Amino acid sequence: MPKKAKKKSMFSIADSQKTLHKNLEFTATEQYKLLRTNLSFTLPETEGCKIIGVTSSMRGEGKSTTAVNLSYVLAESGKKVLLIDGDLRIPSIAKKMKIGSNPGLTDLLRGDTVDLEKMQSSHFWNWYIMPSGTLPPNPSELLGSKRMGTALETLSKQFDYIVVDLPPVNIVSDALAISKYITGMIVVIREEYTEKKELETCFRQLRLSNVNVLGCVMNETKNGKGYYSRYRYKRYYRYYKTYGNYDSATKR
Repeated sequence: MPKKAKKKSMFSIADSQKTLHKNLEFTATEQYKLLRTNLSFTLPETEGCKIIGVTSSMRGEGKSTTAVNLSYVLAESGKKVLLIDGDLRIPSIAKKMKIGSNPGLTDLLRGDTVDLEKMQSSHFWNWYIMPSGTLPPNPSELLGSKRMGTALETLSKQFDYIVVDLPPVNIVSDALAISKYITGMIVVIREEYTEKKELETCFRQLRLSNVNVLGCVMNETKNGKGYYSRYRYKRYYRYYKTYGNYDSATKR
């Protein structure tokens, strides 16, 4: 009897060769460029620095990969771009980009000196990557704090775009907490993975919080039909539990 193939985890998929800009297939690369073009029409150049949040309804939909590649193609077009890992619970940008996770966003919010020049990417002179920093006990409060607003206001004077990778809306309130400081939000959906009910809940919460949704990115589309298949509860619960355990641990 043939040996059963080992199923890949969400993290191994996210960290595969599909993750980063230069390794993407031609079609995927063109889609990110199309996303960049659509944003240029949605967000007028006269608005100054645009702060874009990238989120999803649940974990594993490709939001971090989208944030990385969106910031990359924006920098590729000549814009000065800062990518921030705003997932202060389960950060992944540093791992994807093979950089250290400290110093980062939490260090900046704590008032520590953060050298932006050391966060300059080797890919483009105008692409900067700020990791999460030390994980805090109160991510949601920190992202919605006045310190976060002040930090983004200061950073916006130095960049054309700031792209912030944020946790899933249906699991924690972090993305909603920071929404008052951003220009708009992009919601990432993964075909044959996202459950329609979860997506509806996500948009309901975004609407109740008056979040400016710039649009959606359909990730890993196979046939262009855009349908949503049933998502298995056990798999979703495993990632929900990961976030829940984080909250429980920090409150002890």
